[in-house]
Formats: sequence, C-alpha cells, structure tokens
Amino acid sequence: MTGPLRGDGGVVPPWRGEATGPAGAVVRGDRRVPGRRCDDDAVQPAPGDRAYLAAERSRLLRFAEASQHPLGFAWLDDRGRPDPSHPVELWITCRMTHVFALAALLGHDGAAALAGHGVRALSGPLRDGEHGGWFPAVTGAGPVGTAKAAYGHAFVVLAASSAVVAGIPGAGELLVAALEVSSRRFWDESPGMVLQEWDRAWGRPDGYRGINAAMHTVEAYLAAGDVTGDRLWHERAGRICARVTAWAAENDRRIREHFDASWRPLPEYNADRPADPFRPYGATVGHGLEWARLLLAVEATLGGAAPSGLVPAAVALAERAVADGWAVDGAPGFIYTTDWDGVPVVRQRMHWVVAEAVNTAAHLHRVTGEPRWQEAYRRWWAYADRYLVDRRHGSWHHELDPANRPSATVWSGKPDVYHAFQATLLPLLPVAPVLSCGLTVDRVAQLRGD
Repeated sequence: MTGPLRGDGGVVPPWRGEATGPAGAVVRGDRRVPGRRCDDDAVQPAPGDRAYLAAERSRLLRFAEASQHPLGFAWLDDRGRPDPSHPVELWITCRMTHVFALAALLGHDGAAALAGHGVRALSGPLRDGEHGGWFPAVTGAGPVGTAKAAYGHAFVVLAASSAVVAGIPGAGELLVAALEVSSRRFWDESPGMVLQEWDRAWGRPDGYRGINAAMHTVEAYLAAGDVTGDRLWHERAGRICARVTAWAAENDRRIREHFDASWRPLPEYNADRPADPFRPYGATVGHGLEWARLLLAVEATLGGAAPSGLVPAAVALAERAVADGWAVDGAPGFIYTTDWDGVPVVRQRMHWVVAEAVNTAAHLHRVTGEPRWQEAYRRWWAYADRYLVDRRHGSWHHELDPANRPSATVWSGKPDVYHAFQATLLPLLPVAPVLSCGLTVDRVAQLRGD
C-alpha cells in the first residue's frame, strides 16, 4: 500500500503531494500556502508541513546522537547530556535503535552505525545469556533489576524489526530471538493477550496485567508481521485490539488500563499514585489516541480478516480522548489522565500525547476523509511548535505544567526522541505497512526530496 487507505475528502492534507517552493513555503497545486515568518522575514514552513517535519527530524536526530553509551543508549537530561543518575534502560535502548534504524533508511549520516550499536547492545550487555530474555536496565556493574517485562520485550521486537529492514548486521538473529521469547513467555493464547512480567528465571508470572504493555506489543507484532511475512503476528495484534475495543465500548470509550491475572479490571489501581509514569491511575488520554491509530493499522493490515468495527472504534476512541483531554482546564494542551467520569486527575501535559495525537489525526484523515482531522492535525502541531519544541536546548520538553511551562513531576529530562521522531514521520507514511516497511524506495526518495 503506497497511498491513502480511503478517500481524501476533497482536501489536500500535508502528507499528500506537496513540494517545497521558494523560501521554504509549501506549494499545493498552483497556490502557495503561507507559513511562519522568522525575525529575518523569511517564510518558514508551517508546523506539520512536509518541510517542517524534515527539519524537525534532523534536529531531533542531532540531539539524540549524544545518547550513545557503551552499554546501549543513555537517558538524556534537559540539555541532551547522558544522565548518570539513570542506568541504561532496555526500553530506551530499543526505542533509540528503532529511531536510528528508521533514520538510516532515510539516509541520515551516521544513523546506521548508531543502529548497529543498538543491535550489539541488545545482543550483548542487555541480554540475559543465562535465562534468556532481556534485563530491564544495566550499569557497568551488571543488571539493575532482573524482572522480565512485556513492555521492554515488545520494544526489542520493534527495534529488531526496524533494524532488519535497515540492513543492520545481527538484526535478523536478534529478531528471531525476540519473537521466540515474546511468543513463549508473554503471549497468552486463551485470552489473546500478553502477560505483564516474569522473574528472571521465568519461574512465575506476576499477577498484574496491563494495557500499556499490550499496546506496545500490538505495535511490535505489526512490525514483525510486516518484516517476516508471517501473518501470525498480525493476527495476534488483531486479537489484542478486539479485546481492548470491547472493553472500551463497555466503559464509554475510556480504556481500562489495569487488570488482575484473570483480566478483571482494577479501576482504583494506583489511586494513591495517580501520576505514575507507566501505571497511572484512571484513564490515560494519550492511550486513547495511540490505540486509535493502532486500530486503523490493524484494519488496514488484515483487511477482511480484521476484527469487525475497528475503524468506528478508532474514531470513537479518538473523539473520547479529545473530549476528555484537550484544553479541558482552560489552557491548550492534552491533560495526562482523568477519572472514570472524565474528570481531570493529572493535568500535566506530556509531549508523547501530542505526538500520538498528530499521528492519529493524520491517519484518521486518510481513512475517513473528514476535514476535522486535518484541522486537528494543524492545531496540535501548532501547539507542539509553540510549547513543546525546545529550540534552545534541543528535542521537546517531555512534560509541561497546567500553564504549559516546563516541569518534571512525572518525567525528568528528555529520555529519548521516539515519540517526537515518529510524529515527524508517521503522518507522511501509509496507514499500513507500519513505519520501516512503509519506507519504500520511492517514498524515501519523496521524503528526502530526491
């Protein structure tokens, strides 16, 4: 698939048929679209336009290069320096390997070497050579914690999948190993979902079940199915999505996040720790948006074999997230969480929510052709450009307070560029295949302006 999944509603969005005109303005047909003006009065591309996204990708990659660490990729602070208070995290190393593999496919200088470094780290210091699987984090002294979590292991699959497409040495072997562990240890066939966590020796799974890990497993399985050609991974992604959409439909389209071992919801989980970065209390606004995009991808991937109703469910999830989360407290931006009646709980603004919002808006516009999603795309990119993009120190502010000032109550520093980088790329790619496999030779040439 190389174009829109469905009609375009009679408007030309920023992800279709643009060229760059004089002074960086975007040309659509025979008319120029005004952009922003800088101090030197030069016309700049508007936030979210093709030229803007290309410049932002390059800027994010320059920031991210400093994360290279002998053991993987480091957690970066607000100024892009490795933060020694954090170990080398599995999820960060995977996500940065994935980003650099995508950058290598786009022809960015040095990106292939950085992706190769990530593959070697995932094949070496972060891998548990005794029991299999991957450690959650390491330092020079060895593992930091030994629990084996579905969240981190899903990102191993994603990183390896992208690295295979980019032709990174060792990526194929890494992907085979990651899929074997995912299938053997985390996939739970009866409910069609994933287990959350094991001890190091895989003796007993933890009793908690979480939707966050399931969501990133869908992302990983879509990529793995695209890369390997094995439809099993796509079908498993579809089964997970079917369960999640059914649960959301029973809960006014607010996604339950936390469950016990029998997949019974735990609605008050972490009520005493509502701002937990990985397991917050209540409904997570950004996950409604992220799940919406994944539902569209599963529908496009499986076609007639997809679970029924994924597109309307995606629209409903996005609508609920926007109604509950966007500017609901009088200031622009998406709040982090709500209670089960949609009342704001944590009002901080997370950068990743806006990144997922623009991706979802772009793909909803492709699928439905409704102009409202193009308008939302422009609105949310304008917000990101004004409040989140840090042109002084690089990358994006990862967290803002309710007044849209940088804060660090949930997240410190700027750990990685995964969400922001994908926001500069996904709007320009087809709904399926996802990411790396969507970067065909012709499409890469278009993105690079060749």
